[in-house]
Amino acid sequence: MKRYLVTIVVIFIALSGVFYYVKVTQPEYRFSLLMGGNVIMALLSVFTYSIVRQQMNARPEAFVRGVYGATFLKLMVCMASILVYVVLNRKNIHKPSLFILFGIYAVYTAVEAWLLSKLARQAK
Repeated sequence: MKRYLVTIVVIFIALSGVFYYVKVTQPEYRFSLLMGGNVIMALLSVFTYSIVRQQMNARPEAFVRGVYGATFLKLMVCMASILVYVVLNRKNIHKPSLFILFGIYAVYTAVEAWLLSKLARQAK
């Protein structure tokens, strides 16, 4: 758990630094939107890790189901958040910021799958 949390925190800090740099160099990007997406994905990664970990302790073969469920949950939260953003800011939508949100989703999902697969191999 500690290694997983450290990795998520490092990714969070790195992405926050990148977003701050983007805010300074290209102010048309929505910094608050990007940071909000970063915070939501980091929290969801920690939450889904605990869910997958509990399922692995109960039944080791539940790993695949847990990872798919976690990925689907994060994707749905990401899509719902984007939908809310689009509805609230219909006239001022910055499309590159929306694509970066899906990039955030991809980064957290890839790291989570990688770390959880290492955990599953160690549990055997």
